Order: sequence, then C-alpha cells, then structure tokens
Amino acid sequence: MNRRTAFFFDELCFWHSAGMHALTLPVGGWVQPPAAAGHAESPETKRRLKSLLDVSGLSRQLSLRSAPPASEEDLLRVHPAAYLARFRALSDAGGGELGDHAPIGPGSYDIARLSAGLALSAVDAVLSGEADRAYALSRPPGHHCLPDQAMGFCFLANIPVAIEAAKARHGLARVAVIDWDVHHGNGTQAIYYQRPDVLTISLHQDGCFPPGYSGVEDRGEGEGAGANLNVPLLPGGGDDAYLYAMDRIVLPALERFRPELIVVACGYDANAVDPLARMQAHSDTFRHMTQRLCDAADRLAGGRLVMVHEGGYAEAYVPFCGLAALEALSGLTTPVEDPLLDFIRLQQPSAPLRELQRRLLDEMAVLYGL
Repeated sequence: MNRRTAFFFDELCFWHSAGMHALTLPVGGWVQPPAAAGHAESPETKRRLKSLLDVSGLSRQLSLRSAPPASEEDLLRVHPAAYLARFRALSDAGGGELGDHAPIGPGSYDIARLSAGLALSAVDAVLSGEADRAYALSRPPGHHCLPDQAMGFCFLANIPVAIEAAKARHGLARVAVIDWDVHHGNGTQAIYYQRPDVLTISLHQDGCFPPGYSGVEDRGEGEGAGANLNVPLLPGGGDDAYLYAMDRIVLPALERFRPELIVVACGYDANAVDPLARMQAHSDTFRHMTQRLCDAADRLAGGRLVMVHEGGYAEAYVPFCGLAALEALSGLTTPVEDPLLDFIRLQQPSAPLRELQRRLLDEMAVLYGL
C-alpha cells in the first residue's frame, strides 16, 4: 500500500567539508593525498542517492521538502551552550578537529544545524499528520555525537534533537530509536542512558567503532535500566544476521515497549563494499529491515515511522541500498535493479557461521528477557 511519504533534503547539507583526507586519515606525513581529495564522509553517497531517486522516478511520487535549521532552543535541549559556542567558533574560524574523528570546515556549524532541522521537521511532519512516514537525508550525521563532544563525523545529535523537540511540541511519551548503522550509536545511547521514555537499540559490527566496543552489558542506568539494548554482530554476518536480529530481538523489544513513534538511525555502511566496515549486507537487507519496521509501526505506533540518514561510504552502492529502503518505506516500486545484489548474495556466510551468529543472538535475547 502506498503511503504519503515526505523526503527532507537540502543541497547545502552536501556542502559540509571535512578538508583534505585520505579515507579518514589527514593528508600529510606518510599519508599520500588521494587523486580526488576527500574524507570518507563525503557528500557523494548522499547526492548519488538523491540522484537515483530522481532518475528512477521515485522522487516524483514523494513529497520533497527542505526545512529550517534547528533553532538554538532546539539544540539546547540536548547540547550545552558551551559546546555549541565552541563548535560555532571553530566553524567561523575556518574549521579544524572538533573531536575524535570529527573534522569540520568553514560553515559546518550552520550546515549541521540544517541537518538537525531536516530530522526535526521529518518527525514533526509525521506527528502532525502531514505525512504518514518520512525520511531525512541528514548530513552531517549525528548518532556518535555526545551532548558536549563531537565524534565520528557527527557534530550535533540529530535524532535526539528531533525527539526532544517532538516531546516539547507534541507531548510525545514513548519513542524507540533503532540504529542499524554499522557503527555503535554511542551518542544516542549516552543521551538516553538514564531515561525510560526512549528505547535505544543499536545493531552494529562488534568492535568496529568506537574501536573495541561491543555493549551487550550496557542496559541503561537508574530509571533507564533496561531501555538500552546493544546487538553486536560478528563481522561478515550479512543478511541473515541482520534479519534474524530484527526478528529475535528488535521486534519483540518494540512489542514490549509499545512506542508512539519509531525512528531509524539509518546508516548503510553495513553494505558489503563499504570501506569502513565488514558486514556483507545488501540492498534487500535494508529493504526487508525497513519493511519489518513499517509493519511494526502500523501495529504499535499508528504507522508513525521516520528514517534519518546516518553513515554509508560506498559511493557506488549506497544509492541502491537507500532506494530499496525508500521503496519499502513508501510502498512504491521503481524499475531499478541492484547490479551487485546477486554477487553479494553469493558472498554470504556459510551455514555453520550463520548458525553461530544465531546462537549468539539467541543468548542475547534471553539475557534481554525477550
């Protein structure tokens, strides 16, 4: 069934620059400049996704919108004033390292505010009834950002900014954040770690980023105890690992929590050719995960589902993963065929490795009372 789906984007978000890097390494010393200088978190994956939506015809069937930047009032619900002032000052000075793996360029502060504003407006559109579902092509991403510290290409916590604005404006009580970016959603976890009103679930490659982090034992504290779930996956787990994790842990946790809104931290860096991870997912992985959450939103949250773009660094392949997710989100189809789908399916883990990952997920589910 077709759904009224809003797609939020802005060309200015593609103009954030992390400066001269080779992948994630600053150029200089022993690091040779690349032929086409650029950081791994370049605009090309997002721009190419939007281009594929356009040429496939899907854009014409979505409600395409921009949005105003998140206001200072919106940001201050999550980030302290001193951090925002430091971010703005470094941006105005031309850029530099704002945090661990968090380089910025001139104008990055205002662009990050716009990125957060896209997420905020996507949530607002769904809660106000303007759209059934929404997607925010936010850049820079947000799920690693702590309240007072940039990290991992992330400078503002886009999803928490949007959630806290929704709580202030719409009286929203229970929100679930499902983070399937291949890297752990440590920023979102930290922000909500002591709160029971936001369920945070992160599916991530075990030990990938932050380096060495797994997180099974981190369940939340105080009133938030039990409202944080981490699902570390073995490298190379592929499609079966993600779909089994969804069915065995994520969906039962949503049924137990019964959110009024589901938000997805939608990274595509679990894809099989991503340079910053090793998970072997393909476009249908993201299609089927999205469809499962659409069905869960219909059962539990009045259909209210918002996806906010996070990572994904394979310029040629992210667009096919994103298109698959947006087809599932909107209930629409296009004639596009994923040219790597059959190739990646042949690279999926063998039956013994799939069974090992499933046993580990079953143990996690028992630990989480699911």
